[in-house]
Amino acid sequence: MVDLFALIKNSLLGIANDIEIVDIERLPSGVLRVIIDKTGGVCIDDCEIVTRHLSCVLAAENIDYRQLEISSPGIDRPLRRESDFIRFAGERIVLKLNNPLDGQKVFHGILRMQNSLSLTDDSVIHPSNTVFSIESDDNEKKNNLKVINFNINDVCYAKLDPVLDFKGRKQ
Repeated sequence: MVDLFALIKNSLLGIANDIEIVDIERLPSGVLRVIIDKTGGVCIDDCEIVTRHLSCVLAAENIDYRQLEISSPGIDRPLRRESDFIRFAGERIVLKLNNPLDGQKVFHGILRMQNSLSLTDDSVIHPSNTVFSIESDDNEKKNNLKVINFNINDVCYAKLDPVLDFKGRKQ
């Protein structure tokens, strides 16, 4: 069986080094959905380039699908890998832990990195030694932030949770 994630990721190295594969889904209806992202966001031209390229690659590899969808992860992008957590430190997220902490599993707040590591460090980053925290504002008292420390192994799911202001007021 072909490792579809590796095939797609490796095939894009030559044409779009800045594009990251966020997720790949095979739906029962025959849809092959590839979610891509890059620093600065994905535009329609990026989706078009990846679609044309993957159509050729998948045909050459005899990968069966009825329809190919290429899209951005959207504003509520999932955070799955440690590099996602590092990249989006400082952003508002929703975090669900595997085990409850003080009777609560789901937290909303600002993602912080506790370690002084970054993507540019030469250090090897392991989930067991990189500690993140979330400044949770789930309390009814907005001036009383709760800080929850966690590492990647503690996370059931996490995603960006941007605050959208359609009225133009600054928060």
